[in-house]
Amino acid sequence: MENMVHTFQLKPDWQLISAISKLDRFDASWTAVEKREGQNLKHLKSIATVRSVGASTRIEGSRMSDDEVKVLIDKLSISKLEDSDSQEVAGYFNALDIISDSYEEMGVSESTIKSLHNILMKHSRKDEWHRGNYKQHSNAVEARKPDGAKQVIFHTTAPGIETENAMQELIEWYHADNETHPIVKCALFSYDFVSIHPFQDGNGRLSRLIATLLLLKNGYRWIQYVSFEHEIENRKGEYYKELMQCQQQRPHEDVYPWIIFFLDCLNNISSQLMIKLTAAAKEISLAPKEKSIYIFVENHPGCQSGEIAEKLNIPLGTVKRILTFLVNEKQIIKHGSGPGTNYSL
Repeated sequence: MENMVHTFQLKPDWQLISAISKLDRFDASWTAVEKREGQNLKHLKSIATVRSVGASTRIEGSRMSDDEVKVLIDKLSISKLEDSDSQEVAGYFNALDIISDSYEEMGVSESTIKSLHNILMKHSRKDEWHRGNYKQHSNAVEARKPDGAKQVIFHTTAPGIETENAMQELIEWYHADNETHPIVKCALFSYDFVSIHPFQDGNGRLSRLIATLLLLKNGYRWIQYVSFEHEIENRKGEYYKELMQCQQQRPHEDVYPWIIFFLDCLNNISSQLMIKLTAAAKEISLAPKEKSIYIFVENHPGCQSGEIAEKLNIPLGTVKRILTFLVNEKQIIKHGSGPGTNYSL
């Protein structure tokens, strides 16, 4: 069959080629940016980590805000993880931290994937029976409607030998295919993994961790300074729509819509990264109070002047004056007017 990659149909066109080229141009310039922006990148990485952990767990139903996630991560060594949301956040942070530190040494293998799943689920007592092992029961992917009812999004690979074979074939294809562009291989691996759904639980979170691992291993180091997971959370409806559109055609589905979505997410966050670095460079010249307000807005998008004044213990009049200055300097954006006025980067 023509235009086949692994078990999928994929017919390249100019939109796909253009999206790949845009990413490659950005990546080609990254080494110079990385050398120039060393200190700023440390700050961005810490922010991106919190946003990634919070977003990826919220996609699966967690209710913890980014602020709550940050507090938990900062106190992880002494925290008692009694509730499931905290357990999921801690597991995701541990897995992401290991990927960030050790991605160069980590192989793309079933043992690596099982190890990451074990780390992801290690704090959850209810998942002790299956963590690190492929599923024993069927696990169709469901979404919860606003009224609380569940809707089947797609049916996954059957447990047992079918799942084991599918995972073996996915790993073998990844290592054998030397023709497909690396970024497309990352997208396809992530897609096929979540379609197989090899573990009893945690597959969505693990698919996003694997995407980060593969991107890092293929040289896209900038991915650790932005949150791919946060982009997906913001486009959650589109994320599920593209997955479902492709998965309903299995096997031999046309995966073009998913690849375009994946690349568009990456191009969006690469653009956001450069905007943040530009803003960070300007931030250096800000006075202490201006800088503290800028950082507060950065970490609390949608905040209002009264909230900023209360949290930072700065007079309201001073806060409003500095906010106006930051808006005029195009450091932040003002939304709305009157009592509903709020600010974001």
